Amino acid sequence: MNGREAVEYIHSTSWLGSRPGLERISELCSLMGNPQDRLRVIHVAGTNGKGSFCSMLSSVLTACGYKTGLFTSPYVVSFNERISIDGKDIPDDKLGEVTEAVGKYAESMKDHPTEFELLTAVAFDYFAREECDFVVMEAGLGGRLDSTNVISKPIMSVITGVALDHTEYLGDTMEKIAREKAGIIKSGVPVVFGEGDCSARRVIREKADNLGSPLTEADYSLISDEESSLAGSSFKFGGAAEAYKISLVGKYQIKNAALVLSAVGVLRKIGVKIPESSLRVGLAAARWRARFELLSKNPDVIYDGAHNPQGIDAAVRNIKHFFGETRPIILTGVMADKDHEAMTRALAPHVRLVHTVKPDNPRAMDASALAAEFEKAGVRAVSHGNMIEAVRAALNDAERESCPLIALGTLYMYADFVRAFGEVHVNNHV
Repeated sequence: MNGREAVEYIHSTSWLGSRPGLERISELCSLMGNPQDRLRVIHVAGTNGKGSFCSMLSSVLTACGYKTGLFTSPYVVSFNERISIDGKDIPDDKLGEVTEAVGKYAESMKDHPTEFELLTAVAFDYFAREECDFVVMEAGLGGRLDSTNVISKPIMSVITGVALDHTEYLGDTMEKIAREKAGIIKSGVPVVFGEGDCSARRVIREKADNLGSPLTEADYSLISDEESSLAGSSFKFGGAAEAYKISLVGKYQIKNAALVLSAVGVLRKIGVKIPESSLRVGLAAARWRARFELLSKNPDVIYDGAHNPQGIDAAVRNIKHFFGETRPIILTGVMADKDHEAMTRALAPHVRLVHTVKPDNPRAMDASALAAEFEKAGVRAVSHGNMIEAVRAALNDAERESCPLIALGTLYMYADFVRAFGEVHVNNHV
């Protein structure tokens, strides 16, 4: 099985569907000899910030000389991004080899695993085969019933934050969602928590206390001397005399980096050697696409994967910080199962014109319906039938108005946007 065949196999109809529960992944891993039990895993859940946090922490561990596996979702350009070691995506031949081996066990099961469960098992097997020193594992959905939660004894659990998202699966209150996220907390294993309202914090604290798991809550008041531009950010944390630097753009990335520093403090307490010099190199070297990513200048073209109300609020704060009173052109597409009305209301006062598209995903919202929502919110909006058409119109408007173009709403349209922008931008400047 080669890389292309492996991806087709993982995507095949045999594995389709989202069915919460750990029974199938537990059976599959058991048939495989439980490769996850041979790994030193840092398990990460949370509503927002998981990907950036995982990217920065894995970069820090790699900078320390540790062979570090990273499992994330979704991918933004290449499927292989989801499984990487030391910043290098799983090679096609390895993806084919491991998928073929895992697939034999999966096909022997009476109740076949889902696509995400199969992929999780492939990641476990690959990291175990490659004898990783550490694995940073991002939960897919929720935590308690997510397939990554087959990990019985991680070395640390991290919950980046709790906000309302995926309410149809996780519950419609902060308490319910926090309980799902808290499901990754294991007895006696240290926990690091980022942010959430009082009710979410109470749930996390109670779960940690009940399991005797030492809890560290990030203290963002320790952040000082913040400087943030479209080239990256710097900040001081705690008693550090020298500022930490990160390449990830956006004021919220400073908080994500501060959470990494809190996690590093816990790792040091449990005996993981992380020199300060390596910590700084790793933070500065971390890259994570589609998070207020500057793709081009003159005009500024930015992609942000904001896909829920909390993410949109963060994007609005960035727009105000970086562009002041200059309102940008927006190109957006969203999933129909998101709280798109709240997202529209939050964006509308801060933009001058919106171009809408329907992302290439079965869950995507119709472009004309989304445009109508923006019109109702008081901002002019134009729907488009394809990405090329939308990008051409949005870029022309941004150039004419001398204002930024920001694409956001979902990570699922990143690859299409980048391809279309590259084509349109070249043609516009021939």
